[in-house]
Amino acid sequence: GLTDYGHPCQVLADLQTVREHKNKLDGLKFCYIGDGNNMANSLTVGALKVGMSVSLGCPEGYFPDQTIIDFAKQYPGKFQIISNPVEAAADADVVYTDVWASMGQESEAEQRKKAFEGYQINDTIMALANKDALVMHCLPAHREEEITGKVFEEHAKEIFEEAENRLHAQKAVMVKLMG
Repeated sequence: GLTDYGHPCQVLADLQTVREHKNKLDGLKFCYIGDGNNMANSLTVGALKVGMSVSLGCPEGYFPDQTIIDFAKQYPGKFQIISNPVEAAADADVVYTDVWASMGQESEAEQRKKAFEGYQINDTIMALANKDALVMHCLPAHREEEITGKVFEEHAKEIFEEAENRLHAQKAVMVKLMG
């Protein structure tokens, strides 16, 4: 369930975590900040399919795959890409990020650090999100890059529950496939 294009198994665990904390999915605002990578692709599809609206805060040149943008057109008024992460996070119920340089992109790490400067979940972002917003990260996290250590620690409970839910979500996929 992991390619450079998508990471749907992670998204199953992510949506499970949101539902556990928010008791619903439909009507929530999901904000993703950072690289329009495999996580942004899969989270956009998953969140839209369960009735959430999606706001992506991605720098120019790092938007999700065009097929995902085209897919999102089926959900008018529920999807936006904003180059300003602060605007993207306004009134979010869930704020999510991923590393700036994924596996296989190590040679681009310095270039990406410059491109993603300001695309960090920090106190400014959290002040604009809803007061009870969840913070999520598919791990491993690079503290002080895509997320501050402070925000990570304040939301460690839900981040580690999200990681634990990978086990449960994958077991459910296996049961479905084997049934």
